Amino acid sequence: MRQFDAIVIGGGLVGTAIGYGLARAGLAVALLDEGDVAFRASRGNFGLVWVQTKGLGAPHYQRWTRASAEEWAALATELQARTGVDVGLQQGGGIQLCLGEEELARRTEMMEQMRREAGNFGFEYRMLDHAELADMLPGLGPAASGGSWTPYDGYCNSLQLFHALHRGFAALGGTYLPGRTVEEAHAAPHDFRVTAAGEDIAAPKLVLAAGLGNAALAPLFGLNAPVRPQRGQVLATERTRRAWPIPLGSIRQTPEGTILLGSSEENVGFDTGQRPDVMATIARRAVQCFPWLAELQIVRAWAALRVMPPDGLPIYDESEKFPGAFTANCHSGVTLAGAHARLFAPMVAAGGLDPMMAPFSAKRFDVPAAA
Repeated sequence: MRQFDAIVIGGGLVGTAIGYGLARAGLAVALLDEGDVAFRASRGNFGLVWVQTKGLGAPHYQRWTRASAEEWAALATELQARTGVDVGLQQGGGIQLCLGEEELARRTEMMEQMRREAGNFGFEYRMLDHAELADMLPGLGPAASGGSWTPYDGYCNSLQLFHALHRGFAALGGTYLPGRTVEEAHAAPHDFRVTAAGEDIAAPKLVLAAGLGNAALAPLFGLNAPVRPQRGQVLATERTRRAWPIPLGSIRQTPEGTILLGSSEENVGFDTGQRPDVMATIARRAVQCFPWLAELQIVRAWAALRVMPPDGLPIYDESEKFPGAFTANCHSGVTLAGAHARLFAPMVAAGGLDPMMAPFSAKRFDVPAAA
């Protein structure tokens, strides 16, 4: 049996960021990755570091997302210094476009609610009208009535991020174990043993970061992860001239010229198929925003499954029955990479979650709803 200081189950963006952070804290870490048979939520990511309206009605989530965005520049710089990989971070703000006056009014109300809920923490935003946006975004169509801007948003090359986290993890002495599906598990306080691909490994700390797989794994360690799949579809156009460097929420142009279009939300279980009507809706909205997009060819289209808790907010917990076991569940692996590597992982390394994380506990689902 191989012995480690910590085991991280899940080799996607969430698990790798946490594994990197634990190795960075000096722990000997085993990172178990089921492989491409897993439902990898990051297949559907836009590469966004996105803060706008994250945490509407839940100020603790707004603070957590903002904190992650603030850690991102340091993470990118650190990864490049350690691995030589440039993750392509651009964090000059982002815009969410609105179609029609009704949509713009709802967005204005939403952003003002975010500001109120932020309190002394502060929340900076601006509402832009069509004329202001047209100066910033060449080719903007008349249907775009306005939009919201915040300075916290940005984007990265998520493939390079994934590469850099893995390279950094290895450079720090981490042990990557691919093709490992958990077959058996034993849990006791600060004593965890798992069998995967016929191999036994043990550690006094364990983090479940297996995305949708956490739902079945969590009870084995005295935890609860009531996550469900939510399908999202993405369209990618052929490369074209560089039109704008700023991300627009559901429209983003990569530095190479490809334009990514989204987003959609479908509750269809574990179906990763595609629906032409949903794809058409995504494309139609994009063309309403920028009519010239209609001239481009769609060259790729795919679907992926997000990791969605019942209320849409992340779940972070430490097991009361088996201290030393933690779980991390979210659908914003890119945005929260800064927090996972530089805030959450140090908590795990230190032996417990900060009290500020209490609102993220799955215990919130045990409270009866108000009448």
